[in-house]
Amino acid sequence: MERMMTTQEAERLSMMKQLEKKNLKQREASEDLGLSLRQTQRLYRSYRLEGAEGLISKRRGKPNPRRLEEVRKQKLLGLVREKYRDFGPTLAAEKLEQRDKEKVSRETLRKLMIEEGLWKAKKKKEKRVYPRRTRRSQRGELVQADGSYHHWFEDRGDKCCLIQFVDDATSEILHAKFCSWESKNTYFDCLEEYLQLHGKPKALYVDKHGVFRVNKEEVKKGERITTFHKALKKLKIELICANSPQAKGRVERKNGVLQDRLVKEMRLREISSIEEGNQYLKEFIKDHNEQFGKKPADPSDAHVPVTEDLDRILATYEQRTLSKDLTFQYNNELYQLESNTPNRMRYKKVDIISKAKKDLLIEYQGKAVKYSKWNEIVYQGPKVVDSKELEYPCLEKSA
Repeated sequence: MERMMTTQEAERLSMMKQLEKKNLKQREASEDLGLSLRQTQRLYRSYRLEGAEGLISKRRGKPNPRRLEEVRKQKLLGLVREKYRDFGPTLAAEKLEQRDKEKVSRETLRKLMIEEGLWKAKKKKEKRVYPRRTRRSQRGELVQADGSYHHWFEDRGDKCCLIQFVDDATSEILHAKFCSWESKNTYFDCLEEYLQLHGKPKALYVDKHGVFRVNKEEVKKGERITTFHKALKKLKIELICANSPQAKGRVERKNGVLQDRLVKEMRLREISSIEEGNQYLKEFIKDHNEQFGKKPADPSDAHVPVTEDLDRILATYEQRTLSKDLTFQYNNELYQLESNTPNRMRYKKVDIISKAKKDLLIEYQGKAVKYSKWNEIVYQGPKVVDSKELEYPCLEKSA
């Protein structure tokens, strides 16, 4: 059967005819064809021996020698069906190589999974174009923080939140922690652990959550800054609130990646609790940063060593006025102060310093005062919450 020529082969045929008529020199022909002189000589030799047929590729119509054998193809698909049914082709190819010692390119696996109905090719949709922002040049110059609610343990555990800190210059996860919900205390805990690991960053980039930015009710009371923001000011860390999720796209995209990769990694390890998840996060972050981390433009680190007392800074400061019997209410509890000079303290203000998982510290004129808690329960009124808190599991439990 006569084989058809491609456009490139037809051009070569025209050039070979010119050489045959001696209208052109071989070096000139090689330059016109974009080939080396030796390759042009080989083509001309094939043309002299076989005619136009000698310029047509001998591989055309033959099966690819690098194609997967049917037996191996079925083995790969069997492993994907058994272990990685809901994995994407990229992650499935990685796991096949790491856990099953079966190396296959992600594109080959993608085609196989699409043919078998294990993966659906995604249609490209038009997206709103946001202007690109240049990465910061130094590690620690700008750190993006965010909390992501998700069924991290699938049906093996309750829905919870993952708070993570992502470096803008390197895309590294500098710290992450599972917690029941986003709150001031959980952010204080995560920030303290971060500072102990890396030191103080220059700036923290967050969303408009009530932990970082005052809401309307607080503005009515005259409060213009949150407790968390006050703590950052004392640490000389700039707080920046993004106007949209796309503005802090680095950490938002990282949330999407972890909701795919981290969930499946924990499934393979049968991790089903916040405690187990936090233990595994150390290993996961190290491997993730090695694979996806970028080199900063400036190799110097912008983190500054912590010299401040974090126990006092990362805490809530409030004031209460004492009654005539030296009692006050705090968080629906009644407290009694112990003093050798009770008459001097009546109706005076005391400072209350509270930190999660630690006892209250009560100070009068800068000095700590002993106290005891009464068993009497104070009436608890309705709770005012931020809009993002409406789905928090803690509210369902405390209701």
